[in-house]
Amino acid sequence: MSNEVDAFIQSEQGKTYVSDWMLVDQDLIDRFADTTRDWMFLHVDPVKAAETEFGGTIAHGFLVLSLFAPLRSETPRPRLPGMRTGVNYGFDKVRFISPVRSGSRIRGHFTIAELRRDGPGQVREAMDVTLEVEGVERPAVAARWLTMYLL
Repeated sequence: MSNEVDAFIQSEQGKTYVSDWMLVDQDLIDRFADTTRDWMFLHVDPVKAAETEFGGTIAHGFLVLSLFAPLRSETPRPRLPGMRTGVNYGFDKVRFISPVRSGSRIRGHFTIAELRRDGPGQVREAMDVTLEVEGVERPAVAARWLTMYLL
């Protein structure tokens, strides 16, 4: 198993995987607002939000960040040999660059910046993620996401 894991680590370094497109509509934004109790008008009041420079409602930054997980799961990335589970290890950096307007489609670009053994039965991954908004030049989010895989 050890040689198989080491070969996987070496082969995956620097690879980028791209998710399918996902719609971020007002219903999703409203449900997130209800879950987090964050009902700021920019997210849930289309009439009032239309009067701002955004021209309408926008997704919560934390909503967009939370969509990394389902977007990553849609990529064709192979599974680490012998992996029992993976756990969110946090972020080294997160930047919210441009808003995700209600009704936009997004997709994630996931680049494996570092993949290394981190103790017995553990592999740590640092993944650079950019979240693209369809038809928008600048990404919505850029982050370095950390995951710990348990073997």
